[in-house]
Amino acid sequence: MALQMILSTPKILRGIRSEHNALDRFIDHYRIDGVISDNRYGLWSKKVKSVFVTHQISIKANGLFKLLEPILFIINRNYIRKYDECWVPDYEGDKNLSEDLAHKKVLPNLHYIGSLSRFKKKKSTHESSRRYDLMVILSGPEPQRTIFEKIVLEQIKASSFKALVIQGLPEGKIQSQPGIMMFPHLESDKMLEAMKSADMILCRPGYSSIMDLEATGNKAILVPTPGQTEQEYLAKTMMGKGAFYSETQSDFDLSRSMEMAKEYAGLESNNSNERLKKKVASFLGDL
Repeated sequence: MALQMILSTPKILRGIRSEHNALDRFIDHYRIDGVISDNRYGLWSKKVKSVFVTHQISIKANGLFKLLEPILFIINRNYIRKYDECWVPDYEGDKNLSEDLAHKKVLPNLHYIGSLSRFKKKKSTHESSRRYDLMVILSGPEPQRTIFEKIVLEQIKASSFKALVIQGLPEGKIQSQPGIMMFPHLESDKMLEAMKSADMILCRPGYSSIMDLEATGNKAILVPTPGQTEQEYLAKTMMGKGAFYSETQSDFDLSRSMEMAKEYAGLESNNSNERLKKKVASFLGDL
């Protein structure tokens, strides 16, 4: 995957230049006063105030590519410096979620705005109703999504667990098998209800997923997508904090994971978004 990213660099840089030029045209045409960019490196402008949102100041690499981490940081920093502010969806101090990704290196325009989740301030009608032993949330690039789905389904069928599987396939169909209910996709409200109905969550440790798990308070098993260094780092970090149990995809054992994950505490839910509100108010006040 690291080699794939390197080979894709010229295409990525062209995309950044293209979106930067497009933004300047949009600012003039639509009279835009400010821009908040969700991890889009080209959406800054000298014409208006711009904000870059990311949890990844330092980029992780594996093997020999780890030697490139200082260079990757310099490139990342130089792009982020083009923005007036960098907002990091995380907390300061020991209870932070991203560790080295956003705390090892400090930038002068960096501001921590607290964790963000689509599930913040949502109420569940099934707080005490546990209908499933396990909820599996599949996501990520192919072919790894399909490979992991096959591994998980085979092991669920060989177990006595009652499972709900979200395939991450918006175009798919609802399916039912003995002990397994499968949905191709769920909207946020129904996803929250489903998570609250499960004793355990099995998912990839993407940063958005970590923030969602913090919001819902679920216990979870984290299995990184092979080759995705950020997910591998987050899984290791969460396990080290005693929050979530993790296994690799190649060695995944569902029964063992379900037993081991019970010993991990999950993350303490924090539904406050006061920091975000203050940063947005300050951003609007400066326009």
